[in-house]
Amino acid sequence: MKLSPSITYTDRFKAASTTFCHRLILGFQHLLAMYSGDVLVPLLIGTYLHFSTTQITYLVSIDIFMCGIATLLQLKRTALTGIALPVVLGCAVQAVTPLESIGGKLGIGYMYGAIICSGLFIFLIAGIFAKLKKLFPPVVTGSLITIIGFTLVPVGFQNLGGGDATAKSFGSLNNLLIGLVTIVIIVLINCFARGFLRSIAILLGILLGSLFAGALGMVSLSPVATAAWFHAPQLFYFATPRFNSSAIITMMLVALTTMIESTGVYFALSDATNTKITGKDMARGYRAEGIAAILGGLFNTFPYSTFSQNVGVLKMSGVKTKQPIYYAAVLLILLGLLPKAGALATIIPTPVLGGAMIVMFGMVGVQGVQILHQVDFTKGANLMVASLSIGLGLGVTVYPQIFQQLPTEAQIILGNGVVVGSATAVILNLILNHQDFFKKRSN
Repeated sequence: MKLSPSITYTDRFKAASTTFCHRLILGFQHLLAMYSGDVLVPLLIGTYLHFSTTQITYLVSIDIFMCGIATLLQLKRTALTGIALPVVLGCAVQAVTPLESIGGKLGIGYMYGAIICSGLFIFLIAGIFAKLKKLFPPVVTGSLITIIGFTLVPVGFQNLGGGDATAKSFGSLNNLLIGLVTIVIIVLINCFARGFLRSIAILLGILLGSLFAGALGMVSLSPVATAAWFHAPQLFYFATPRFNSSAIITMMLVALTTMIESTGVYFALSDATNTKITGKDMARGYRAEGIAAILGGLFNTFPYSTFSQNVGVLKMSGVKTKQPIYYAAVLLILLGLLPKAGALATIIPTPVLGGAMIVMFGMVGVQGVQILHQVDFTKGANLMVASLSIGLGLGVTVYPQIFQQLPTEAQIILGNGVVVGSATAVILNLILNHQDFFKKRSN
């Protein structure tokens, strides 16, 4: 017996609506995972440069808007751009100190000129940098992904304590309790829920953790009340880009660090989605980030890179397609145009985000350990590559001030645990496993 057309259309509509809602919620989960880390950059730089409340509000809003644009550039594969993996792009955190230095000493116009030049630099060297893929066998990629995950765990702990380690309330009982409740909620949902509920464990943990924090009086709606309803992006809102050689070189060095981090995230996503990526894929990915940085300079925001925390969301949800990321990108664009709506995400208490981050970053680190499990550690060379690179990466993350006596340019590179760890892994692997490397090249 055939169903009537009306029933068929109704069923199709219900199925389409359910799919839409599921993808929208999954996209919102990705948005929340990256939101705090992304909003932090404009807040830090805007405050350092003494921007007014109105200017900071604009900076945050348009930054969110540009994150959505940058993400779309990566999702859609073209002849030149887009790695076409489920990636979310956000502000490169390692650019904060250099941008503050350039903006404070030279002026914000030079800051944006340097960002544009760094984006052009990334775009031009993308093809050459992508050929370094041969330098990343499993012992290197596994070490790099492990470093990315575990070096971010301290950021989660800092947020768990309240965000500002110098504040008197840092590590208060309320902060710790809220973070712990968030972690417990995520763990319970992940262990006992099934299907779609399990895939949004991070989102539910953040929402329920925020409700718990609200019950303790730690949620304020004032950011929503004071935010504007609409902001349109404007070219050169703060200043017309100007150019200085030292500022440009500094941001080029920062660009190299972001490319190295993005390389690790590309490999992590490749492993998580069982997708093989070629050198051409990676070159397209780098070029997309280069264009995003150029747009950031033109619209007076920031350089953008692939966010590693969303790899943890991908692992937790088990949904490894690009569709939810498209929804996340569109949501970012809408939130960027509607500051009042975007302000809703800023009311999430920092300890809630910290609890979620610890789970997500830990999962990224474990993914790296899983890749290392494929490595033959009976060879002493592999053991040294992994142990020394991970050790140095974590050590620099905990004590970046160990390089405070070096020139600023050197501090930018060596103060990043991911860069130090990955460079150590690549160089040691070339030295200790050089026979395997040249054998593969000859093949």
